[in-house]
Amino acid sequence: MDAKARNCLLQHREALEKDIKTSYIMDHMISDGVLTISEEEKVRNQPTNHQRAAVLIKMILTKDNYSYISFYNALLHEGYKDLAALLLGGIPVPPSSSDKDSVCGITSYVRTVLCEGGVPQRPVVFVTRKKLVSAIQQKLTKLKNEPGWVTIYGMAGCGKSVLAAEAVRDHSLLEGCFPGGVHWVSVGKQDKAGLLMKLQNLCSRLDQDESFSQRLPLNIEEAKDRLRILMLRKHPRSLLILDDIWDPWVLKAFDNQCRILLTTRDKSVTDSVMGPKYVVPMESGLGKEKGLEILSLFVNMKKADLPEQAHSIIKECKGSPLVVSLIGALLRDFPNRWEYYLRQLQNKQFKKIRKSSSYDYEALDEAMSISVEMLREDIKDYYTDLSILQKDVKVPTKVLCILWDMETEEVEDILQEFVNKSLLFCDRNGKSFCYYLHDLQVDFLTEKNHSQLQDLHKKMITQFQRYHQTHTLSPDQEDCMYWYNFLAYHMASANMHKELCALMFSLDWIKAKTELVGPAHLIHEFVEYRHILDEKDCAVCENFQEFLSLNGHLLGRQPFPNIVQLGLCEPETSEVYRQAKLQAKQEVDNGILYLEWINKKTIKNLSRLVVRPHTDAVYHACFSGDGQRIASCGADKTLQVFKAETGEKLLEIKAHEDEVLYCAFSTDDRFIATCSVDKKVKIWNSVTGELVHTYEEHSEQVNCCHFTNNNHNLLLATGSSDSFLKLWDLNQKECRNTMFGHISAVNHCRFSPDDELLASCSADGTLKLWDVRSANENKSINVKQFFLNSEDPQEDMEVIVKCCSWSADGARIMVAAKNKIFLWNMDSCSKVADCRGHLSWVHSVMFSPDGSSFLTSSDDQTIRIWETKKVCKNSAIVLKQEIDVVFQENEVMVLAVDSTRRLQLINGKTGGIDYLTDAQVSCCCLSPRLQYIAFGDEDGAIEILELLNNKVFQSRNGHKKAVRHIQFTADEKTLISSSDDCTIEVWNWQSGKYVSLQAHQETVKDFRLLENSRLLSWSFDGTVKVWNIITGKIEKNFVCHQGTVLSCDISSDTTKFSSTSADKTAKIWSFELLLPLHELKGHNGCVRCSAFSLDDSLLATGDDNGEVRIWNVSSGELLHLCAPVSLEEGAATHGGWVTDLCFSPDRNTLVSAGGYLMWWNVVTGESLQTFYTNGTNLKKIHVSPDFKTYVTVDNLGILYILQILE
Repeated sequence: MDAKARNCLLQHREALEKDIKTSYIMDHMISDGVLTISEEEKVRNQPTNHQRAAVLIKMILTKDNYSYISFYNALLHEGYKDLAALLLGGIPVPPSSSDKDSVCGITSYVRTVLCEGGVPQRPVVFVTRKKLVSAIQQKLTKLKNEPGWVTIYGMAGCGKSVLAAEAVRDHSLLEGCFPGGVHWVSVGKQDKAGLLMKLQNLCSRLDQDESFSQRLPLNIEEAKDRLRILMLRKHPRSLLILDDIWDPWVLKAFDNQCRILLTTRDKSVTDSVMGPKYVVPMESGLGKEKGLEILSLFVNMKKADLPEQAHSIIKECKGSPLVVSLIGALLRDFPNRWEYYLRQLQNKQFKKIRKSSSYDYEALDEAMSISVEMLREDIKDYYTDLSILQKDVKVPTKVLCILWDMETEEVEDILQEFVNKSLLFCDRNGKSFCYYLHDLQVDFLTEKNHSQLQDLHKKMITQFQRYHQTHTLSPDQEDCMYWYNFLAYHMASANMHKELCALMFSLDWIKAKTELVGPAHLIHEFVEYRHILDEKDCAVCENFQEFLSLNGHLLGRQPFPNIVQLGLCEPETSEVYRQAKLQAKQEVDNGILYLEWINKKTIKNLSRLVVRPHTDAVYHACFSGDGQRIASCGADKTLQVFKAETGEKLLEIKAHEDEVLYCAFSTDDRFIATCSVDKKVKIWNSVTGELVHTYEEHSEQVNCCHFTNNNHNLLLATGSSDSFLKLWDLNQKECRNTMFGHISAVNHCRFSPDDELLASCSADGTLKLWDVRSANENKSINVKQFFLNSEDPQEDMEVIVKCCSWSADGARIMVAAKNKIFLWNMDSCSKVADCRGHLSWVHSVMFSPDGSSFLTSSDDQTIRIWETKKVCKNSAIVLKQEIDVVFQENEVMVLAVDSTRRLQLINGKTGGIDYLTDAQVSCCCLSPRLQYIAFGDEDGAIEILELLNNKVFQSRNGHKKAVRHIQFTADEKTLISSSDDCTIEVWNWQSGKYVSLQAHQETVKDFRLLENSRLLSWSFDGTVKVWNIITGKIEKNFVCHQGTVLSCDISSDTTKFSSTSADKTAKIWSFELLLPLHELKGHNGCVRCSAFSLDDSLLATGDDNGEVRIWNVSSGELLHLCAPVSLEEGAATHGGWVTDLCFSPDRNTLVSAGGYLMWWNVVTGESLQTFYTNGTNLKKIHVSPDFKTYVTVDNLGILYILQILE
């Protein structure tokens, strides 16, 4: 400190010690950074006021010039004008402006100017916000040549004052624009007497030598005039900073051609003053990284070492600089209170988050409530109404127009007042406005108006009901999305249980909402309000929740499915079915087609939830340790995290540069590991999505990773296509062990519950168990043997074991291979159960932490959650897809083979089943009059069974390979069969005579009987042949296609036939000519099926891209390409190959089979209805002659007997 300043302080020490109160003076000095918290504590510990002052002055005497200037400014600020005058003569002379000596980038010239002007020092913990500081400086440069106003406005605690001070901490700005200096006045909420005192203090500072007047101004007008003269003559081109302006009338006292920077919560305060005006809006919160940086500086920790609660605090307060600083300062004194302060924030206990010494308000709630108190009386109640808004929700103006029963313009005027005062935020969306509150404002309002909330929500619902009917909400209405998302929330909060049940149990509401926002939010609401909905009817609530959970993957897709048709597939006891049936009956009268699934009683749903979070195959999904969350990853290169109960998305990360093959939660759920085709393993923060680590050591793609179950010694296991397993200690950079033993890619690895064993599955068809400590092989199970002699074609017999999962007690292990899931008992290695549900390969399986459920993920883009008990009880006897159907009067008889190789005769109407015989059946058929059954086996044998006594009475070994198709003639005396051995056998089983039709060079695809003992056959060899079945001779040989002939159909008048092929064409032929009448081109995939209309005027063809085309038979012209209106990118039109087609007798309707069943209007080419089967890949559809009954089997072995609803 300069000798002059020191002597002045010593000279007046006694007067200072006698009169000053240290508390508020120290606040200013701490703010200026010249006094520490510990020094403040030392002063406060003194017993008397006199002693406290003495200790403070003793401290100042040991400090520098800036401490003297800060003390002088503090005396002025706190009204000790006479004492400040004693120290005036000792103020150190400022160094010249050319002195560029800088500390922390601030020159001594800047420090002196700001100290003399009373500008607060940087806070103890300061993080720069360069973009905002730069914006303020840019506006200040506009005041260089003329007076004017720069306004910084924002909500309470967003850092306006700190940034105003930071903006003037710039050498070139001060020297170039404000050489007369900077003068800071903390204004705050003032009455006229208070404002006069502030003006008197300011005039004293500006006229320290009293050269203009020795008397203080006596009123505001005089003070205004004095200020004008002082600023013009003694301090020209200086900047006046007015901090925390509340009222426009306050500014009029400074409206005298000054250069002014002001901070405020109300951007309209400058409306009452003259001159150029510039505005800088403040962000309400810091970014996450900045917020964490402030906390880390307060608690003196590295940002990476901050606990999880630090992230949650930033998230909870939306990065409010005030809250972060308040909590940071508190944590500096109480470093173990992270959880406590987070809880206070979450519980809205703002009074417990009390002041740090430099902030003007005692606690956080006071800082916010004072803004509300300043509102006009006539609009305060409107602000109270906003208490019912939710966090992070932007509300359209129209919603508030309905709430307040006002015109749009009136509402916008009121809301603009709130926006001006930083009590509300506005977001312009196109032509309309949306409004939202900061999270802290929501918390403050709900806490303050707690007792009124129910009534406020009730008011919202009452007003909604006046303006809208739920079923009349239209997507083009501005407020439509708000009501769909929050109507149930308002009803529940208003305690309007009856109205909530009526809403949630309405199929109309379910349809409208899922069509707009998908099913996850609805499922969430059923879970959220379950306690209310169960009061009305527990079973109905379960009906709707199950309906949404199991159809979620369909309800989230385009084109949006017909929800009434989906509802008709529910059990007949379900409320969903009842409402769907009611609606369907009304709509049938208007010509809409609906189908009843008449044998659905036999179907049990084993899944609990089906979700579709990815846009491509899902390679893996896993539960968090608490079972509340599921993480999934897949071919779309993303990691997704969603709620396990509802499917609501929590996190989406673009995780890798290539397909993400696996993900795993750590035991404490803090981290998720992912691994990818890009050979990398990455560790992520499971809440924030931040990348924590990256490992690169495998030489090929990494297929799997799994953490140990024990947190104390956390290990990560990884398995790769390089056939190795590696064990990693996360505290080491290199792997701990490498395990050798598999001879092909390791697909999956998993630790046992006690971490003693590691299970691994491989493309070599084995499941191996390893000892974790020694890294030696413990046991090996050959899974491949369970697929031998299965119903799958032998060429598809490569069995890759994809994954496994232990039950919590370690007693059972679950394995996925192909589209099946197996459950094994560990001790006996015996199979407990298996289940099917996915439409394609299953990539992952995992038990929930308590073992009550497990999840599976698949190529079909879905994740299914299953109930373990239901799966273990399920017998898993399903049908093969090769069935025969006879429609007789009102009867539907279905002959099928089940997964245990038994023949079943099923009565479609009653559901009755006759089990006929056990055999290695490859195909079967019923005789037209239901007297006999014939079946062929894998070895080429054929047997005939009489239904009356259920006995085989004829058999013959006519083929050398598996029999693929078999059919009785109309008189039931002859049986025709085709086989993989390229032959067709015609067997008159009554006489014992047979004829062998041998000419095809490759397998016969299928055959059809013609009139006059003739038969049409087609083959993989590209030919179609017409045979005489009595002589066995070929009558016609058509070389139809270069590729396989996949299907043929015969016209009703038997003069023409069609052929379709893998060469992407279809052809129409005359039996009289060896050249085609028409070649039908345009398909982009294999043309798999064709069908003539009954009048032979039309031909329909279907291909592997899911397209159906309708052609004019006589001209070969394309009439229609049948495809849905809108479709998701990359999705097949028909959910897969189109495999079968059939026209209605009047040729106005066409039904097609593929991934599911579709009905088409032949005249327009538009879709009439879609029936989504549980499985997919339907091979054939059997249609009754009246076109009212349909029978098919999906790839899960589920039988569908459908009837048109009349």
